[in-house]
Amino acid sequence: MKITKLVTLAAGTAIAIVGSASLASAQKWDMPMAYSATNFHSEHGVIFADKVREYSGGKMDITVHPGGSLFKGGEIKRAIQTGQAPIGERFMSAHANELPILAWDNQPFLATTYEDGDKLWAAAKDTVNAALAGQNLTALYTCPWPGQGFYFKKEVNSSADTQGVKFRSYNSTTATFAEELGMLPVQVEAAELSQALATGVAEAFISSGSTGYDRKVWEHLTHYYKVNAWLPRNYVMVNSAAWAGLDADVQAAITKAADETGAACAAKSAELADWYFEQLEANGMTVTDAGPEFLAELKTIGAKMQADWLATTGAEGQAIVDAYNAM
Repeated sequence: MKITKLVTLAAGTAIAIVGSASLASAQKWDMPMAYSATNFHSEHGVIFADKVREYSGGKMDITVHPGGSLFKGGEIKRAIQTGQAPIGERFMSAHANELPILAWDNQPFLATTYEDGDKLWAAAKDTVNAALAGQNLTALYTCPWPGQGFYFKKEVNSSADTQGVKFRSYNSTTATFAEELGMLPVQVEAAELSQALATGVAEAFISSGSTGYDRKVWEHLTHYYKVNAWLPRNYVMVNSAAWAGLDADVQAAITKAADETGAACAAKSAELADWYFEQLEANGMTVTDAGPEFLAELKTIGAKMQADWLATTGAEGQAIVDAYNAM
């Protein structure tokens, strides 16, 4: 009996030692993310990290840092490029100023449903990945936000109601929309949005219901207008040199985790889209479709913006749009 206990104890100790050794030998990566820990993008970042840990047999251990806690949103891409962080997530079109092709998902009224957004990504994926490779980045997975609409602190029926409004922009596309509507664009990261609204730095913005819910914008704003102008994407990217240095089995584990997480995140986004609207209404906001005059103005502006983007990106941008339209 004593021998049995000793053998059992020894076996347990051996397992514990092996487990500790495995944990100690794991490669550890920090993963900065820009959005709050409760946002579905950040939640899926944790799911991704858990899957990587499982599929790699503990060889890779990723720690997620949400809410801009490790690097602010605007710093994340540069941090990954330069190796300050090996992996992270960022809003893709936030980099359109340096790589205009990354505004592929911000073309107003081109793809306004999840299904069409997937088609557009399929058309753009190879071109986007080639552009990222030139900046020492490899995209692992993308995840769409729900459709974009406008938040205001008053009723808006046309551009006559938007003149001089301070508008939070998150990329060149949203800044252009603001300027075309007579508003004043102000660059504000999502983590800083609540403070910007509270202090009057911003009075309006365009985003999904998700951002409004996460930042409790009903404390400062009153109206949300459904437009579904586009479904922008976040993407999880890795430093290409760090990626190339991984063993093939670890790369395979990460790729499997990325594919599964990207699909799950997109499904969650679609599931939450209407729920966010319900929460905005439950907290006192007026949630409604944009009126016909306002929507017509937005579509006119959108057509001009897409033409400008195509002029900037040339054959590459046109090839994406043509491939999408052919699907």
